[in-house]
Amino acid sequence: MRLIGIDTPESRYNNKLVRDSQRSRKDKNVILKMGKEASDFTRRLVEGKRVKLVFDIQKHDKYGRLLAYVYLEDGTFVNGRIIEEGYAQVMTITPNVKYAQTFLIKEREAKQKGNGLWKKASGTTKI
Repeated sequence: MRLIGIDTPESRYNNKLVRDSQRSRKDKNVILKMGKEASDFTRRLVEGKRVKLVFDIQKHDKYGRLLAYVYLEDGTFVNGRIIEEGYAQVMTITPNVKYAQTFLIKEREAKQKGNGLWKKASGTTKI
């Protein structure tokens, strides 16, 4: 399954890691470390909890993965929370754009606060 609207750093060596490293000029090991942090955060957020999946326009991506917005029983919007806490950046792929503007606002706020992967001694850094 893929969470709609978000992109976290890679936590395993693969072709996307290489592309992300070239694009961002970040060392692959730095990206892998950030990916592990994002993965650990998400695991702590949802592990052992019941979730509700909500779909947008498309139910599957071109790779056959289920696409969903995820909510915890207490109403926590998992996709949004991961962005708020700074463990993902926005990745909008049409036609699944229901929360695109909301996610952009959450990402901007996370950067301004220096949350999660955006923390840096001075300014912000792009994942």
